Amino acid sequence: MTKPIKDQLNRPLRDLRISVTDRCNFRCTYCMPKDVFGRDYHFLPRRELLTFEEIQRLARLFAGLGVRKFRLTGGEPLMRRDVEHLIAMLADIPGIDLTLTTNGSAPLAKAALLKRAGLKRITVSLDSLDESTFAALADVNLSPQQVLDWIGACAEAGLQPLKINMTVRRGINESSVLPMAEHFRGTGHTLRFIEFMDVGTSNGWDMQHVLPGRDIVAMIEAKYPLEPIDPAYVGEVARRYRYRDGAGEIGIISSVTQSFCHECRRIRLSADGQLFTCLFADSGHDLRSLLRNGVSDDAMTDAIVGIWRQRSDRYSEIRSAETRGRKKVEMSYIGG
Repeated sequence: MTKPIKDQLNRPLRDLRISVTDRCNFRCTYCMPKDVFGRDYHFLPRRELLTFEEIQRLARLFAGLGVRKFRLTGGEPLMRRDVEHLIAMLADIPGIDLTLTTNGSAPLAKAALLKRAGLKRITVSLDSLDESTFAALADVNLSPQQVLDWIGACAEAGLQPLKINMTVRRGINESSVLPMAEHFRGTGHTLRFIEFMDVGTSNGWDMQHVLPGRDIVAMIEAKYPLEPIDPAYVGEVARRYRYRDGAGEIGIISSVTQSFCHECRRIRLSADGQLFTCLFADSGHDLRSLLRNGVSDDAMTDAIVGIWRQRSDRYSEIRSAETRGRKKVEMSYIGG
C-alpha cells in the first residue's frame, strides 16, 4: 500500500464493539418479549463463533486503522467461557481503551478477575432501582440490589469510573429517572439515560414509548441544576451535563430525537464474525469466511476499509413510518 492505512478512510474509525456471545441470562429492555427470547430461543453453535485468536487478529487490524476503543458486548459477554483470557489477549494491543458492558448478574468475584486480565473500565445496565419495575423489564429472578452489589464490586476492583446505562421507556420506568439520578450523584459514576430505540424488530418499540432526552434533562434539572459540558472526543454519542453543585455528571443518548449519524465513528463485530456499520443495519459483512479461508492481513484490512468507505447508514436521520417495518438486526446479536 502506498498510502497510510488510516488515510484510506473517508471518516475516522474510533470505536469497535465486539459481541462475544449471543447468550444472555435475562431479557432486558432491548431483548424482549419473552415469547421470542425465552428458553427455546435458538443460540449460535460454538463452531460458528469466532475464536479468541480470530477476534484478537481482527482487533489488531482495527487498531491499525485508528480504532482506540474496544468494547466487549453481547448478549451478556460474561457468559462467554474464559472471557478473561480474551480480555488479556486484547489488553496486549497497545493504545487501546478496553471496556465491557454487562447486566451485572455475574458472580461478584468476576470483577477482580476482569481487572487482573487487563480490563480498563466497565458499563453496567440498570433500568430501575424499584424492584417491581426492574422485574417487569428484566423478567428474571434478579434484583436491583444484586446489580448495585456488582457495581460496588467493580469499583472496589478498580474498574472505574463506571458508566451506568438506563434505557428509559415512557410509561414504564420514567418514574425511576430521578431516583436513579439521586442514587448515583456524588458516587463518581456516570449515569447515562438512553432513549428507547427501535433496535431489531421484536422489542415492541413504539414512538409513544420514547421519552425525549431533553425531557429527561428537564426532570433532573428541576431538582438538581445542570450545565452542559463539551464532548470528551469527536463522535461521542452521549451529550454530557454536570451538576452545578459538583456532584458529578450525567449523559443523555438521544438516538431517536437527536440523531448523531453524521458523527458516528463506531463499527460492530458480531460473535459469528459479521461486521455491521450501524446499530440499525439489516445485514452484515462476512469476515469469518475471510478469516477461515486464509486471507492475508493486508487483504483483510482492504476488505474492512472497503466496507467502511462504502457505508451510507443514517437510519436515525431518516426514521419515519416508512422505515418502521424494516428488518433490523437484534440487539441480542449485535450488542450495544
